[in-house]
Amino acid sequence: MHFDVVDLKLFANIAEASSLTRGAERSHLSLPAASTRIKNLEEHVRVKLLTRTNQGVQLTAAGETLLSHARRVLRQLELLRVDLQEFSTGVKGHVRMLANTTGTTEFLPAVLRTYLINYPDVTVDLHERLSADIVRGVQEGIADIGIVAGTVRTEVMEFIPYRCERLVLATSLSHPLAQGPSVNFEETLDYDFVGLPEASAIHNFLKRAAAGLQRSLRLRIQVSNFEAACRMIEANVGVGIMPEGTAARHAKTMALKIVPLNDDWAERDLHICVIDRHALPMYAQKLLDLLIEDGSGAQD
Repeated sequence: MHFDVVDLKLFANIAEASSLTRGAERSHLSLPAASTRIKNLEEHVRVKLLTRTNQGVQLTAAGETLLSHARRVLRQLELLRVDLQEFSTGVKGHVRMLANTTGTTEFLPAVLRTYLINYPDVTVDLHERLSADIVRGVQEGIADIGIVAGTVRTEVMEFIPYRCERLVLATSLSHPLAQGPSVNFEETLDYDFVGLPEASAIHNFLKRAAAGLQRSLRLRIQVSNFEAACRMIEANVGVGIMPEGTAARHAKTMALKIVPLNDDWAERDLHICVIDRHALPMYAQKLLDLLIEDGSGAQD
C-alpha cells in the first residue's frame, strides 16, 4: 500500500484545522485539489477517514489512526532531513535521548562524557522529560533512547534495567524537618519549597504528587539548577526534594541535612527504553551498550 507524503501532510493539516478549506490553505493547495486528494486517499485505503459537519470536519476512528501514523512518519522525515544536513558539516551521527531528572543530572554525564570522547563525530541531543512523555517520545520516533523511572510499560518497547533512583528531602541544619529520622512527603507540604524551573521533570513530578494528596507545593523560590537550590536550602529559604546522590554531593560542601522520604515513590528503578535495539544505527547501539554496561557495573 503506497502513501504519498503530500497526502499525509494535507490530511494532518486538515485534522489539525478541523477544516478542509484551512487544511488546503496550509498545504498550499486549492480546495478542489485537496478534496480530490482526500477522496483518492479514502478510495485507496477503502475506508472513510473524514466526516463533514456544520462545524467543519471530524475524523473517523480510521482517520484518527491514520493521523497518528502520519504525524509519526512526517516527524521521522523531518528528523531525517536534519540528520542528513548535519552530515554535510562533518557530523557522522546524531543520537536523540530523553531522560528523567535523576538520569539527566546524576547518571548520564559520566556515560556521555566517555561516549563523546570515543565518538567525536557523533552528537547527542538530550532532553529532560517525565517518564510517560519519554515513553511516548521513543514510541513516536522523537528519541532513539529513553531513561524512565517507575512502572511505565508498553507492549511495543524493550525495557532494560538501568539504575535505582532515590529521592530525598534536603533541609538546612536548623529546619524543623531536619530533626527526624525520616519524613512523609505530605508533611513537607506545610513548609516553603525551593524548586527547579516549571519545565523540569522533577518539578512536574512533585506537583503531581502533591495534587494526588489534594495539596500544592508552597514554592518560595525557583532556581535553575540543584546547586543553586542547595544554596537556598542551606540559607533556610525553604526545603527541596532531589536525587540522593545530588544531595549527598552538595552536603559535602554545604550545611545540609538529608532526610529520607517514607513514600513508596521516593525509590524507583530506572530503565532504558528503546523500540528495537537492533534497529538502532550502529553509533546509537554503541551508546546503548555503554548505558547497559554502566547499569550493570552499578548493580555489582
